[in-house]
Amino acid sequence: MRGTTALSLLAATVVAAACTSSAGSDGGAARPAGASPSSPAGSSVAVPSRTATGTAATAATTARTVTVLGSGDVLIHPPLWQQAHADALAEGRRGYDFGPMYASVAPDVRAADVATCEMETPLAPPGGPFSGWPDFNAPPQVLRALRGAGYDSCTTASNHTLDQGYTGVRRTLDELDAAGLRHTGSARSAAEAARRLVITTPSGVRVVQLAYAFGFNGIPVPAGQPWLANLIDVPRILRDARAARRAGADVVVVSLHWGIEYDHLATADQRSIARQLLTSGAVDLILGDHAHVVQPAERIDGRWVFYGMGNQISRHADPIAESREGVMPSVTFTETLPHHFVATRAAAIVTWMQDAPALRLIDVHRALASSGLSAAKRTEFAAARSAARRYLAAYGALRAGLVVE
Repeated sequence: MRGTTALSLLAATVVAAACTSSAGSDGGAARPAGASPSSPAGSSVAVPSRTATGTAATAATTARTVTVLGSGDVLIHPPLWQQAHADALAEGRRGYDFGPMYASVAPDVRAADVATCEMETPLAPPGGPFSGWPDFNAPPQVLRALRGAGYDSCTTASNHTLDQGYTGVRRTLDELDAAGLRHTGSARSAAEAARRLVITTPSGVRVVQLAYAFGFNGIPVPAGQPWLANLIDVPRILRDARAARRAGADVVVVSLHWGIEYDHLATADQRSIARQLLTSGAVDLILGDHAHVVQPAERIDGRWVFYGMGNQISRHADPIAESREGVMPSVTFTETLPHHFVATRAAAIVTWMQDAPALRLIDVHRALASSGLSAAKRTEFAAARSAARRYLAAYGALRAGLVVE
């Protein structure tokens, strides 16, 4: 967990005027009347108080914020674990070290208050055997790198969740537990499925994460185990989100594994689902995966959806540029009324899966700002950032305030 951002003090009269409330349609905390969902971060409230002798005084109360970072598919193909093995050997160790692969983006992950990954693949025992597409069974050593980079949690609802059946689900969640990573999207029991993933920041902000997938590549959920993995169903998602609100959630983040692979635009179904969820008042942010390419972002009713974040780490058999591009959304929420948070900043950190001289996940902005970058690498990274920016902008995200980093 990381601390909240300090905000500048505004005049009490301005804040008081902005915080006149109206009732919310879903029974949750209301949005300030006349206030935009994008009310600027930087609001602090000066409230009058009294000393023991009754003398009026002014106590400055700083509005709480929370920054949530998401990222694309952790998609473990054989070349990735071969690279991790080579990196371990280079340090004189056996096994697999995915840490060097994540070194470039670790500062971004650690800067967030809540950072979540999308674990696309089931995890094998540490000694294997490992397998790639179509039935994944990946090295669990990747979790050590994710935790070391600063991730708090991973979602586990994907089209590959059931590749290894119940045993694979159980082993994956066991490995996540052992690594100290929270998880949601699949479960080992009905009791576990009923528990919410709640991450509470040091300032007391409660972030609930929910995760669902469109399907499991034709593998049916086993009879008698409907809780094993979550399927996308709008009424169910809304029930879950509203229940989380009633239980005290300040921010509700929904991860959806959806869309069409290699299509840079969202489907009509994706856009409809996003609108239903984000206009409900129950969901604050949608993080999308599965397409393996970057898809647009969109601001709906003051809330953000990132339809497709692309891959995070991957090495497809045919590594086209589009599948090597990714984004890590970083969305900051600011408290405008007690336990009522609105999105006040949205950014997309562009990443690139470098394939030579070694497989590395690159923070493109940081790499381009560094000295000593070769002309060829500068061209490669700049092209990735330009392409990601273009895909993100298709539904007006840049005009709505998205910052592309």
